[in-house]
Amino acid sequence: MSAHVLTRWEPENSAFWQQEGRAVARRNLWISIPALLLAFAIWQVWSVAVVNLPNIGFKYTPNQLFWLAAVPALSGATLRIFYSFMVPIFGGRLWTTLTTASLLIPAIGLGLAVQNPNTSYVTMMMLALLCGFGGGNFSSSMANISFFFPKAEKGTALGLNAGLGNLGVSVVQFVVPLIITMGVFGAIGGESQIWVKGDQTKQIWLQNAGFVWVPFIIVSSLAAWFGMNDIASAKASFADQAVIFSRKHNWLMCWLYLGTFGSFLGFAAGFPLLIKSQFAGVNPTQYAFLGALVGGLSRPFGGWLSDKIGGAKVTQFVFLGMIAGVMGVLAFLPHGGQGGNFWGFFACFLALFALTGIGNGSTFMQVPAIFSTLHQRLAAGKGGEAQQQAVASANKEAAAVLGFSAALAAYGGFFIPKSYGTSIELTGGVEAALYAFIVFYVSCVLINWWYYARKNAEVPC
Repeated sequence: MSAHVLTRWEPENSAFWQQEGRAVARRNLWISIPALLLAFAIWQVWSVAVVNLPNIGFKYTPNQLFWLAAVPALSGATLRIFYSFMVPIFGGRLWTTLTTASLLIPAIGLGLAVQNPNTSYVTMMMLALLCGFGGGNFSSSMANISFFFPKAEKGTALGLNAGLGNLGVSVVQFVVPLIITMGVFGAIGGESQIWVKGDQTKQIWLQNAGFVWVPFIIVSSLAAWFGMNDIASAKASFADQAVIFSRKHNWLMCWLYLGTFGSFLGFAAGFPLLIKSQFAGVNPTQYAFLGALVGGLSRPFGGWLSDKIGGAKVTQFVFLGMIAGVMGVLAFLPHGGQGGNFWGFFACFLALFALTGIGNGSTFMQVPAIFSTLHQRLAAGKGGEAQQQAVASANKEAAAVLGFSAALAAYGGFFIPKSYGTSIELTGGVEAALYAFIVFYVSCVLINWWYYARKNAEVPC
C-alpha cells in the first residue's frame, strides 16, 4: 500500500478529525485549489483571446468569435460527465496529477496557433475544444475534496475549493490583457503581432495568453503527485456510482446548479464580447475580469452562510435576486443602438455574478445534506453498522452527484454566450436571450421552494 493512500479515514469521528484528519484534509485542499484555478484559467482563456483576434489579422465573423468563446464550455461540460466518476476509480492524487498536466496541451497549442493569422478556423476550433480539459477538472476536483471533510465543514471546504478555483476565470481575464503587451519569453516565445484598430497600432504577443500558464501547470502537477492523498474507503466502480441516475434529487440538483454555476460560467465566457457588442466605446478587457472575480470570491461566503442557516434558504434568495438582476440588465441595455447606460448595466451584471457565486456555494452544500438525510432515513432503527454504511453510501453518492451536476451545469457556459450570438443574429439584440434566462430562473425558484425550502418540504436542507 502506498504511503499516499489513507487506509483509515473517519472525518465524522471528532477525535480522529482533531488529531490528524483536519491537517491532511487541509493539505489536500490547498494543493487542489491552485490546480483548479489553473484549470479554470485554461478553460476560459478563449473568452479573452477572441477579443484580440480580429485586430491581428484573423478574419472571423462576430458569430464565429462567439463560437470560439463558447465551445470550450461545450467540451468541458462533456468531459465533466466522465471526470465525475474518475476519482473513486483511479484515486484523487493520480487523477488530479494527470488532469492538471493535460492542461499543457491547449496552453501550448494556443500559443503556437495565434502567431499565424492564416491558421484555419477549424484548427482554432479544435484548440478551443481542447481547453475543455480545464472544464472537466472541476467535477473530479469537487468530488475528491468532498471525501476529505465532515458534513459540518463540507459547505465551507467545497466553497473554498470551487470559489478560489473559479478565480481562474478572473485571473485569466485580468492577466492576459497585461501579459500580451510584453515579450516576456524572449526569442523562445515567438515574434510579436501588430495590433490594428482604426489608426491605432501597437505590438502584442497574443501567444503569451497560452504560454504564461505552462510553468505554473508543471509546478501544480508535481505538487499534486507528491503532496496529495488517496482515500481507500472512497474507492468505487462506475457501477457503484451509477445509482445516482435513478435518484430524483440528482436531477433536481442538476437543474438548480445549472442555474447557479451554469450562469456563472456562461456570463463569464460571454461577458467580454457582450460588452463589446452592446457598448462600442467601452474596452471590455478593462472590466470583464471583475465579474468573475466577484463571482469567485462570493462562493466561499455562500458555502459558509449555507452551513449556518441552510442551503435551500440561501438558494431561494439567490434565484429571486437573479431574476431582478436580469431585469436590471434589460433596463440598461441600448435599444436599436441608441441609449443605454454602461454603468447601470455593469452594476447589474456584478450583482448577478455575486449571486451566482453565493448560489454555487449554497447548492453544493445542499447536495451532501440531501443524500445524508435520505440514507439516514433508510438506516433508521437498523443499528450502528447500518448507520455507518449509510454515511459511506451517502458520501459516495453525494460525491458522484457533485461531479455530475457540475458536468451538466457547465453546458451553461456554452449556451449563454451562444444564445447572445443567436439572439443578435435572429432579432438584432440580446434581449430575447435575457428574457429566456428569466423564465429559467423562475423554474429554479419553484423547484427549490417545493422540494427543499418550504415548510414540510420533502428534504429540507
